[in-house]
Amino acid sequence: MRVMVIVKANPESEAGALPNPEYIARMGAYNDELIAAGVMLDAGGLRPSARGARVHLRRGKATVIDGPFAETKELLGGYWIWQVASLQEAIDWARKAPTEGDREFNLEIRPFMEPEDFADVASPELIAQEQGWRDEQARAAPKAPA
Repeated sequence: MRVMVIVKANPESEAGALPNPEYIARMGAYNDELIAAGVMLDAGGLRPSARGARVHLRRGKATVIDGPFAETKELLGGYWIWQVASLQEAIDWARKAPTEGDREFNLEIRPFMEPEDFADVASPELIAQEQGWRDEQARAAPKAPA
């Protein structure tokens, strides 16, 4: 099962503050552990919402709102994409994530919808097409240095 582990933003991350070097080293060691276990597929941190935009679509029309966005608790600060056997395994890994002092570090774990989840509403051809797109993306993805 693939899950996205959503790292929630906090006031410090929204201000653009970077973690201290010790914390970065501990997070690097944690990421190395995830990679060695075959869990981490991708990860990344996000710049503050002041550097982003929201696009609202309705009836074919788009409204763009430039950041920053007021409600920090609803913002994302980063993510991991993990391959795990179960939600419980993802929770177990999330519990091991390093923290930095009193800085909030809140995670949300959400399983991905997989092509087979649409079996009741999509034809086998559409499901195969979706799987083909995913397979092509995996083949085209940059390979990590050995």
